[in-house]
Amino acid sequence: MLFIILVFYLVPFLIVLVALVDILRSDFEPSQNKLIWVIVVILLPILGSILYLIIGRNQRRMPY
Repeated sequence: MLFIILVFYLVPFLIVLVALVDILRSDFEPSQNKLIWVIVVILLPILGSILYLIIGRNQRRMPY
């Protein structure tokens, strides 16, 4: 029972949490991308988080 709770509730929650924290702590080029990614992750939590971690992390502004 604990394994099922862990797999189906805790792991997806942690993926969404990691994605949202990463989005909010990063600067994007253009700056509207931050708002777009937050909306995508909130409306489509699992799919949006996975898409951000694959695609969105490359859109961040690199520090100089």
